[in-house]
Amino acid sequence: MTQTSLISLGLFSGQPQYDNFCRFKDILPVSRMAASTTPYHFAEGPALSLPQTYRFAGEERSTEALLAATDTSAVLVLKDGVVVHELYRLTGGREVQWISWSVAKSFVSALVGIAVSEGSIRSIDDAISDYIAVESGSAYAGVRIRDVLQMSSGARWNEDYADTTSDVHRLGATMAGAMSLDTFVATMVAESPPGTVCRYNSGDTQALGACWSRRRGAR
Repeated sequence: MTQTSLISLGLFSGQPQYDNFCRFKDILPVSRMAASTTPYHFAEGPALSLPQTYRFAGEERSTEALLAATDTSAVLVLKDGVVVHELYRLTGGREVQWISWSVAKSFVSALVGIAVSEGSIRSIDDAISDYIAVESGSAYAGVRIRDVLQMSSGARWNEDYADTTSDVHRLGATMAGAMSLDTFVATMVAESPPGTVCRYNSGDTQALGACWSRRRGAR
């Protein structure tokens, strides 16, 4: 699938998001992970209702209006480790396999921490380019893993979904097969000195994922 066809699906606005976020496994090539043989199941506690209103900017506002205005598809409330409220709308559902998007950022940073504790990544003060191949002068050349973890790598990142030349659309094209993720990471553009600007950057997570997957070869 090309970048153009991905954009034509309408992945970044309106109803097409909800039609397509639950069927990415049918849109793009995927790898299936085996389910755990010992999955953790959250216990269910006494059911609680969401508050009807909340305060914001000195005003009392409707919770229902917020959920509608933000096109919320799922709400899960845990209290003391047990599920006390579940709500699903649009194409959400307990058994629906929605794409998780940036939830991966938390998992990847945790994996990097585990790799440090196990010794397969020596230190987060190592340059990430000690572990992954990057082009000279590109965004991650000589940049500490610490700065990438803090999303202050200095790599350029434009996440304007309406701009077809943005970095996030380039990432979308990569996912569709236009290039490899390794090439995407290796050629990202440096914009500011590492450690000086904190910017939400999905490219940083891709770089960390590559670092983690290649860590054993760098020991």
